[in-house]
Amino acid sequence: MRVLLVKTSSLGDVVHALPALTDAAAARPEIRFDWVVEESLTDIPGWHPAVDRTIALASRRWRRRPWALFRDGRGLWSELRGRRYDVVLDAQGLIKSAIVAGIARGSRYGLARDSAREPLAACLYRHRISIDRRQHAIDRLRQLFAAALQYPLPRSDVDYGICIERLCSEAVESDRSYLVFLHGTTWPSKLWPENYWRELIQLANRDGRMVLLPSGNSAERARAERLAADNKRARVLPDLDLSGLAGVIAGAAGAVAVDTGLGHLAAALTVPCVSIYGATDPRLTGTRAAQQHHLVADFACAPCLSRRCGYSGAAAVTPACYATVPPARVWGTLRANLKTKN
Repeated sequence: MRVLLVKTSSLGDVVHALPALTDAAAARPEIRFDWVVEESLTDIPGWHPAVDRTIALASRRWRRRPWALFRDGRGLWSELRGRRYDVVLDAQGLIKSAIVAGIARGSRYGLARDSAREPLAACLYRHRISIDRRQHAIDRLRQLFAAALQYPLPRSDVDYGICIERLCSEAVESDRSYLVFLHGTTWPSKLWPENYWRELIQLANRDGRMVLLPSGNSAERARAERLAADNKRARVLPDLDLSGLAGVIAGAAGAVAVDTGLGHLAAALTVPCVSIYGATDPRLTGTRAAQQHHLVADFACAPCLSRRCGYSGAAAVTPACYATVPPARVWGTLRANLKTKN
């Protein structure tokens, strides 16, 4: 069986789809996937052994430069139309992903109106599947794949199926006892205060740990450089592709993350990780794997589910809710779960 999967973004959402691929491959060993994904995330499908081909979608670049669609669109059309699929599965539930699925040749499956993020997308599917939205994203995807590909929903634990050995990179620390602090995220309301990060780095340093700080854009690099300033035991990582960064994370003794896609990647790579939640609710989109620990802000307006903190009262830090998740609490949780030093 040949399946075209449309799951385009974001990083966390794409990682969430991996356990469903593992389920499908175990239930139907003959199944093979091609995967349509945003071009910045094309490394991820290749980490899973059930995926044969990755088709890059450049929708974010096209929004910035619409004329590029006319140049690139013909190639994308050819890739999508070049093979007939037994199943075309849109696991994104957006109008744009439904249009991509509609270009491909094959019987189209997707979420029903009551389940899709954009209900109009359901109009473009031949087969519509209702999935209760009051569940974690990983559970919803596992149910969607099982229904579309017609196998019993397994009761097994989440298995991301990543071939971690493929991600081996040069050791950044010989004893592999370093920590990775994943400080970057898309919403200002999800940013843990910088003075808390600095205090956490100092706590890690006192335990003999080197701290590595990745950055995905100029703002994150500037923050990482501020956090590492005048500290020989904190290092800003160079620019790495996603596989290179995954290799660094996979080798870490542990990680700390805000609500960010890289936190989900750490979970998928079985790295002990403490994830900090204030504006968002981990019950629906939190990290899922062994050794994942969620520290949730205990504050009147949390989770606000808002991109920007709207709290106007007196506060020790900004966003205010993170005063209930101080560095000592984060470090205590992480230290108790670190991988043993080599």
